[in-house]
Amino acid sequence: MDKGYIRESLSPCAVPILLVPKMDGTWRMCVDCRAINNITIKYRFPIPRLDDMLDKLSGSVVLTKIDLRSGYHQVRMKEEDEWKTAFKTKQGLYEWLVMPFGLTNAPSTFMRLMNVVLRPYIGKFVVVYFDDILIYSRSLTEHIGHLEQVLKALRQEGLYANLKKIFFCTDQLVFLGFVVSSQGLKVDEEKIKAIQDWSTMIGHVRSFHGLASFYQRFVKDFSTIAAPMTSVIKKNASFTWGPAQEESFKRLKYSFTHAPVLTLPDFDKPFEMCDASGTG
Repeated sequence: MDKGYIRESLSPCAVPILLVPKMDGTWRMCVDCRAINNITIKYRFPIPRLDDMLDKLSGSVVLTKIDLRSGYHQVRMKEEDEWKTAFKTKQGLYEWLVMPFGLTNAPSTFMRLMNVVLRPYIGKFVVVYFDDILIYSRSLTEHIGHLEQVLKALRQEGLYANLKKIFFCTDQLVFLGFVVSSQGLKVDEEKIKAIQDWSTMIGHVRSFHGLASFYQRFVKDFSTIAAPMTSVIKKNASFTWGPAQEESFKRLKYSFTHAPVLTLPDFDKPFEMCDASGTG
């Protein structure tokens, strides 16, 4: 309440709250919005594809990453709609004055905001994914100008950055799970450490398969190698861990811990296109 995020409520509806752990060890309060989400008309603003964003970085040598502070909470709820976000606690009933985590249209709403604010720069020297903004340039002099334009746009719209999570004018940083540099893309070292210690319990295997699928571009013939694992975690499949699954698991772990650096495409050069074939 001291931050102006919530206020006491007399709403006729209320939902429970959830505490979700954040990567920095702190906790984020979310509301269980399933009830209101079920009766909400969905807003379909597109979320950018990761591949498209990463391709834009080709040829860049200077990078800056800006993380907005409590991004969703910088968006004001529409007046007279606050009661719809009411939640219950031991201390009483409260409602949100800012956009909470959990609303079905929150991601699209925030993504649209960022696109409107940074539209003149997106695809030229900026890529943005929710509250993560990456500025990329081919020289330091050019980068200073780009950085100034982005910071000015954020200031004009009253959007605040998290100083602890900003990386200024560097040649390498972690963006959306990838180590990005002028050489290309690498798997995040923290993810590699986690992969090395992964167990083969069914819940852990599903999580491993999800992480492996995210990084599959780094493994040649990924689908073939992962097939034995995929077959036992499908819906309604019997989870039977045998030699084939163990071999698949070990091969993938080895592949990710020895993953190559992937070069970003050079769009100044010609591309050769071909159709896929089932016979080679």
